[in-house]
Amino acid sequence: MLTFCLAACKKDHAPTAAKTAVEETTTAGKKLKTQSTSSAYYIKAHETHNFVYGNLLTTYNSYKVNTTTQTTTAYEWYNISQIYADAEMVKIGNSAYLPYMNNTYTWMNNMWNGASPTGGYFAAANVNGTGAAGDKYTDDNALTGVAYLDAYDVTTGTTKTNYLNSAKACANWLMNSGQWDATYGGGFWWNTIKESKPTQTNGLALQLFLRLYQITGQTFYKDWANSVKDWLINNMRDATTGLYIWKIDGPGAGTKHTEKFTYDNAIMVEAFLLYAQIIADNTFVTKAQNLGVSMNTTLWNSTYHVYIFNTTDGRINPAWCVWGSQAMIKLYQRDGNTAWLDYAQQNIDYMNTKLRNTTNLGYYHFCNFDGSNVETRQEGVDQAWMQRTQGMLSDYR
Repeated sequence: MLTFCLAACKKDHAPTAAKTAVEETTTAGKKLKTQSTSSAYYIKAHETHNFVYGNLLTTYNSYKVNTTTQTTTAYEWYNISQIYADAEMVKIGNSAYLPYMNNTYTWMNNMWNGASPTGGYFAAANVNGTGAAGDKYTDDNALTGVAYLDAYDVTTGTTKTNYLNSAKACANWLMNSGQWDATYGGGFWWNTIKESKPTQTNGLALQLFLRLYQITGQTFYKDWANSVKDWLINNMRDATTGLYIWKIDGPGAGTKHTEKFTYDNAIMVEAFLLYAQIIADNTFVTKAQNLGVSMNTTLWNSTYHVYIFNTTDGRINPAWCVWGSQAMIKLYQRDGNTAWLDYAQQNIDYMNTKLRNTTNLGYYHFCNFDGSNVETRQEGVDQAWMQRTQGMLSDYR
């Protein structure tokens, strides 16, 4: 009886996809553009959220890792990716996503290390909020700050202030936790184990510092951004391909892993575009464009029209591969070249054709280039990134 009631209540209260007006007023009183249902990508973004709502959202306002093997655990970056996705839906005009975003933000307090003077989010907890402990990840905390700033952009009043303060707290942990040190001339460690310094960790930190500098005008954020940017360019860029490598191994090793990942380079495209906008250095528009071209030369599978996971792994994943679509959309937003949108759209179309369950409308975790060997786990982070990028694309296609 209880199970039936919960399922029925969820169905009744899920956001509706119908959007026809030019604008609407959110519960915070802010005017936002409304997206038309004529976009198939908007509809799919909404359907993806309904899958998340019905299968992954808990009564505590956290999200399960997946629908099968990890149903009592919540991961920081999975929860944050869903906040990021819901913020995009609010941005394009559906205020029904605000409560999901805000309720999960409140739940995230359970993962914050309040016992430490520098704070920081733990990587995992039980879905009821207990048990948060252990390692912390710099990329998770940086992405959390970035997602909070997207939420900051679509809220007002005390809620808006809270999101900004939480993003600042994430940056404070990055700056004061010892995750940046002189090993290899600088750079952030991936986690508190300090086993490697990856591109994506530093690229996300760069994004967070840039955006906080833009909002607050505090020059120490700009100084941090410049340090991270210089370290990335000097240590992680492969001149032969024009792409950024995976990582440098931990102390005593110093081995560079030269595999190229789609999401690493997508993050760097976004970071360079932010740098150009916020620091007013248009040479970084060119850097972003050149990096986008390099992605489409090396990381694009021209047979199946999809971004590869990385240069040594013949599989496709919705979250890590579709990050490439976000970067292409952001390039289009900057220079208006519709070729970027074509890549973004074809990449998303692949996910919808090869990795979408046609019955429950959720996405599977991995498949081979040709769509074979599907790994049928339905991970929360994959749903979040498909919702977010299809929401973004729906503004244009």
